[in-house]
Amino acid sequence: MRLISLFIPVIAALTLSACSPEKQAEAPAPFALTEAAMGRYCGMNVLEHSGPKGQIILHPASEAIWFSSARDTLAFTMLPEEPKNIAAIYVSDMAKAPSWEQPGAQNWVDAKKAFFVINSNATGGMGAKETVPFSTREAAEQFAKDKGGDIVTFADIPQDYVLGTSDTPAEAPMSTHH
Repeated sequence: MRLISLFIPVIAALTLSACSPEKQAEAPAPFALTEAAMGRYCGMNVLEHSGPKGQIILHPASEAIWFSSARDTLAFTMLPEEPKNIAAIYVSDMAKAPSWEQPGAQNWVDAKKAFFVINSNATGGMGAKETVPFSTREAAEQFAKDKGGDIVTFADIPQDYVLGTSDTPAEAPMSTHH
């Protein structure tokens, strides 16, 4: 009986670790960008636009919601009327993109781990200011050196940069394109 009482804490710890939030919260893998991807806000084929793209996968994961720009992807997370059951947010890793015109179909980076260049002279899929994502700070620094801009993380992206402010309308209005 004493031996069993020694093992109960071990069994309990193993059971709890199997149900830990880290295991349950494992993000689904990104989807490959295909010709079937239509932008959430513009309703156009995502591949028709240059610059970084994005996808959001809601829980339960069955398909991606596509965006013509990384900026639109981030806007989705900020708009109160959009779903909040987000399982994963992926943006094009422009450090691995073949070119600005061809950002790639499978080079995704978790937006929460990416480095973004804002306030650069690069424009995104709908001709608006872009939040240009990179998997490494070094790649973001090189881009900012070439195109101008500031490097920020996901948590530090100003909401008014993405959504616009009352005195500076967003070039690509997000909430009016549903």
